[in-house]
Amino acid sequence: MPSVFTRIINGELPGRFVYQDDRCAAFLSIAPLRPGHTLVVPKQEVDHWLDLDADLAAHLTTVAQTIGRGQMLAFAPTRVGLMIAGLEVPHVHLHVVPIDGPHDLDFANADHRASPAALDDAADKLRQALAKLAPEGAGDWCL
Repeated sequence: MPSVFTRIINGELPGRFVYQDDRCAAFLSIAPLRPGHTLVVPKQEVDHWLDLDADLAAHLTTVAQTIGRGQMLAFAPTRVGLMIAGLEVPHVHLHVVPIDGPHDLDFANADHRASPAALDDAADKLRQALAKLAPEGAGDWCL
């Protein structure tokens, strides 16, 4: 059975995408730790990050860095945190989170009641910031 992330990537479930290419997708978390919290997910279902091909792991990290740069521009956090927890969904995903302190990476603080309007607003802000960072002719950023 496909993971929930595969179902989002395949369009079977809704997602607020900010990036997509032939190897991965990035979309906002529906239970954000902070506004703009984005998941970078390989299209290939791999359960544990230790099992990722080195090239795919590098690609995911490169995409996460660009997402983080967009978050810095859109949300002006102190830092952007990167975390791989891997307990919630058996499909590798990198959490890219605008943070002001370590407490912002605590899943106990996740907003499980984030409104669709708030998620849409955060996605729009991040897409606009990424548009400013995207190289000419880049078609992968979901603008």
